[in-house]
Amino acid sequence: MHSSLNVLSVGIGAPVDSGGPALWGMEPYVIVSISMAVLILVMLWKKVPGMITGGLDNKIAAIREQLDEAKKLRAEAEALRNEYAAKIAGAEKDAEAMMEGAQKEAEAIVAKAEEDSKAMVARRKKMAEDKIAAAERDAVDDVRARAANAATVASKELIAKKHDAAADGKLADQVIAGI
Repeated sequence: MHSSLNVLSVGIGAPVDSGGPALWGMEPYVIVSISMAVLILVMLWKKVPGMITGGLDNKIAAIREQLDEAKKLRAEAEALRNEYAAKIAGAEKDAEAMMEGAQKEAEAIVAKAEEDSKAMVARRKKMAEDKIAAAERDAVDDVRARAANAATVASKELIAKKHDAAADGKLADQVIAGI
């Protein structure tokens, strides 16, 4: 155990005696170096770096295609956004035009209603005036009829009071003479 302490206490950079068997008389680090060189040569012979770069190139191409597709999709999305913005602006203009049309139509309806109501008031006034005139004529006719009846009754009474048989004879003579 004492010898392993000496090996550890020697320090860094000093040759280390592993105490293990060596392959073909070579140190283990030489064997590892040779095996790495053989591995690198086999990789070069099988064109592993070309496969790696080819795979990377394929990935790069795929990513470029995805980026191109994303650019196309973005352009399409912007075109759709612009189209819908134009449609919204058109819809707003249409809504304003519809509001103006509706307001004009409402004003026309109000004006027509005012005209119709004035015409109706004029017709009803005319009808009322006609009814009043007819009632006045009926009243005048009624008064005349009553006045004629009253005059007839009064003249009958006067004639009956003031007219005697002598006046009748005299009146009859005048009528006969006039014929």
